[in-house]
Amino acid sequence: MKNFYEKSSGYRETIQKGLKAARYLGRKTSFGRSAKGQQIRDLKDAIKRAEAIVVGAGAGLSTSAGLTYSGERFERYFFDFARAYGIRDMYSGGFYPFPDQETFWGWWARHIYYNRYIDPPKPVYKELLSLLKEKDYFVITTNVDHQFQRAGFDKERLFYTQGDYGLFQKAAPDLPKTYDNEEWVREAMKAQGFVRDVRGRWEIPEDGRLSMQIPPELLPRCPDDGSEVTTNLRVDNSFVEDAGWHKASEAYREFLKNHEKTPVLFLELGVGANTPVIIKYPFWQMVMKNEKAAYACINYGEAFCPVEIENRSICINGDIGEVLHQMTQLPVTP
Repeated sequence: MKNFYEKSSGYRETIQKGLKAARYLGRKTSFGRSAKGQQIRDLKDAIKRAEAIVVGAGAGLSTSAGLTYSGERFERYFFDFARAYGIRDMYSGGFYPFPDQETFWGWWARHIYYNRYIDPPKPVYKELLSLLKEKDYFVITTNVDHQFQRAGFDKERLFYTQGDYGLFQKAAPDLPKTYDNEEWVREAMKAQGFVRDVRGRWEIPEDGRLSMQIPPELLPRCPDDGSEVTTNLRVDNSFVEDAGWHKASEAYREFLKNHEKTPVLFLELGVGANTPVIIKYPFWQMVMKNEKAAYACINYGEAFCPVEIENRSICINGDIGEVLHQMTQLPVTP
């Protein structure tokens, strides 16, 4: 693990805090005691009172916004892949051993486009911003769909720890450099037969005829030397942490340092059990260390905290979008 995380002091410190706090997972936890309506009012009040807010977001936030990886969205945009290869959802499809590069990149063009280059069906991110826009905030997220910036969050206050669907990197990286892929994605969507609607969005043609492949000449290549590229996602040790990644990591570290003794709210949204060491455990550790800090968690079925900080915590079991919307509807208190 040391080699994997040692490239950035800010990220390394986050992981160390998470590992240290992990020992609390097997101890007593609290799921909150107040009624849900009161918890929602308490959270809005906590946001108002906080000097600073650190948002930690996981996959549950985008799921709440409608960017689901299975069900209707998958069946609509990947019906041909499901029929040909038996793929059941977007997540597992990302690991499927496709027979050739043309099909592999046909899949990934769709996967990237419908999770990175369109607005989500529900305004969850925008409603979150409406609650935070007047606050001193910073966001750390394991999501790679870039929806915070699409919603209008300040890009200087965002740290995407696990990569970005909107970037390619060299398949065998010898330089920590990434490349924007938006133009390629749009060309690859067109090549598969998708058509632009009145909103300028790529959609399935009326006859439903699509190709699962892109032409060989459209296979993505590094613009510097023509070598192969891959997605900039943290799936193994070849993940490229470019200059922008390191800048965001350092900004996050500085934000935490500047508020380590102040009334700060750690707001966790949709963080599950896959990567708790990046957000959940460090949040617990920092709240334990700073007696002025508070912790809040909104999660469907996984809203809890260690009993050591339950008196400074708000754990709301529910859909994030519904909770945030209810908060926006509450009257402004003096």
